[in-house]
Amino acid sequence: MDLLNAFITLANFVLIPAIAYGSQLALGALGVTLIYGILRFSNFAHGDTMAFGTMATILITWAFQSIGISAGPLPTALLALPFGIGVCALLTLATDRGVYRFYRTQKAKPIIFVMVSLGVMFIMNGLVRFVIGPDDQRFSDGERFIISVREFKALTGLDEGLAIKTTQGITVITAIIVVALLFYFLNRTRTGKSMRAYSDNEDLALLSGINPERVVMVTWLIVAALATVAGVLYGLDKSFKPFVYFQLLLPIFASAIVGGLGNPLGAIAGGFTIAFSEVMITYAWKKVAGYALPDSLAPDGLAQLLSTDYKFAVSFVILLIVLLFRPTGLFAGKAV
Repeated sequence: MDLLNAFITLANFVLIPAIAYGSQLALGALGVTLIYGILRFSNFAHGDTMAFGTMATILITWAFQSIGISAGPLPTALLALPFGIGVCALLTLATDRGVYRFYRTQKAKPIIFVMVSLGVMFIMNGLVRFVIGPDDQRFSDGERFIISVREFKALTGLDEGLAIKTTQGITVITAIIVVALLFYFLNRTRTGKSMRAYSDNEDLALLSGINPERVVMVTWLIVAALATVAGVLYGLDKSFKPFVYFQLLLPIFASAIVGGLGNPLGAIAGGFTIAFSEVMITYAWKKVAGYALPDSLAPDGLAQLLSTDYKFAVSFVILLIVLLFRPTGLFAGKAV
């Protein structure tokens, strides 16, 4: 019974939050890896693209709520999400036309694109803060829990309860659907195959009649969708604050690099690797150890390796280790 209580505690505070967080990071890292694999530069504006898409979704959600439109037990933001993706897609296409296209025609080096993306990042960050403000914005409604601690205890008779938030369930289901659609698109559709061909060998793809501007446009549309979905899921699960999305750039890039920058499968694996590492290293293991170990071995303190304040430092350390010992990542990079 004690071991079962230990597992329930572990699932409640480590496994379920890490799976939800990993799904969010994986979607964010997929956007980064697509840009790197197809357009061949590291897009440092990706975190703020997520923030912009989420902001657009929040504003539309508030508009829906004000006129009485809701999704019942589910968050109204799910109804607003397609519109948020559309607004974010317009922004990414306008940014590409107004900024990146010029450097692409000049055959600029990747480092130039990186520096340009930093400028775009600061402009987007300022725009989002100007429109919605710098403070926390909560936009989740509907049912809060799929199952609550009290319901689980009553159902099982255990001392420890398990709570699964509605937003966590939505995050995992949505991530599975989005990833399945993305891989189907890349592997089965003509446009997806064109994108993969362009990624593998740009010159050969051009000789084959592939339209590079169409590939670029479709890439930005997909990235806008991935960024908005990832941002909205993160905002529903936690809360929306523009600066947090700026900070998320580190774990997202760490996820993409750990998995192998440019490799979609690697981005997913990297997202869960970073998420589980962050959650497990910053979790206080005292209660789990108290159930799982004999009283003589149970820790007196919190048994916490790092404070949650240092969560992003975990991503940074893992990123450094991977760059030092396996720079190609878990999966060899650049293979969209």
